[in-house]
Amino acid sequence: MKIRVSAVQYHLHTIASFAEFAGQVEHYVKTAAEFDAEFLLFPELFTTQLMSIPDEAGQALAIEQLPQYTQSYLDLFQRMAQQYRMHIIGGTHIIAEQGKLYNTAYLFYPDGRVGEQRKLHITPTEVKEWNMAAGDKLQIFETDKGKIAILICYDIEFPEIVRMAKAKGADVIFCPSCTDDRHGFHRVRYTSHARAIENQVYVVVTGTIGSLPTVDFMRANFGQAAVLTPNDIPFPPRGILAEGEINDDMIITADLDLDLLEQVRQRGSVTTWRDRRIDLYTDWS
Repeated sequence: MKIRVSAVQYHLHTIASFAEFAGQVEHYVKTAAEFDAEFLLFPELFTTQLMSIPDEAGQALAIEQLPQYTQSYLDLFQRMAQQYRMHIIGGTHIIAEQGKLYNTAYLFYPDGRVGEQRKLHITPTEVKEWNMAAGDKLQIFETDKGKIAILICYDIEFPEIVRMAKAKGADVIFCPSCTDDRHGFHRVRYTSHARAIENQVYVVVTGTIGSLPTVDFMRANFGQAAVLTPNDIPFPPRGILAEGEINDDMIITADLDLDLLEQVRQRGSVTTWRDRRIDLYTDWS
């Protein structure tokens, strides 16, 4: 079975209205639809672009005000997933619940269903500057193309959680990311590739590009989308099925062959998934 996936290198820039945001988002969705994508990935924190819409005093919004757009965001992506018959991982958006903020990813299904995954590991900046809270549950999403997981940026740097996702049946890990410099970008990129090798899964990762000059902690972005594979004979030698141009406004697209994953798990040059020592360490507790 094959899956066609696309990932957006989302260009952040100052906007004046939600309608402007919606128009930019739909541009990317329409582009992916022209390539017959079945899954489309947006980056982490790309809805912070909405914070650049000035308030009555002409000032950018604070992070605590971003959840006021939650319903509009959900309605927009739910409509597009149904209209374009596509699974859309809507990057992440900040939601508020019981006085806490959560960095949350959503999977919008073509039939109108919506799944949710909160970020499990919170960076020091998210805690200190935005008072963000951590999610407490890993979700595995059933689709008509098999099981997937969504791990948000910093989450991919923890091998245990990806091992859990694979043990529960996920063959594709989608990683929406947002990094502001080369160091952060390469942390996410290198660990995404390590997770693909360790678990013999595909990892689809993308990030934000551009800048929001009026929004604190979103003034710099360094991003690139990539579709990463195990490093074995059926796949490209570098384990990169597709990648974008760093910091360019663009979409990448690739076909994922799930049957190849099973082949390398059983008969690959190395069989890292089969050879794990669950007598010494478990897949989950």
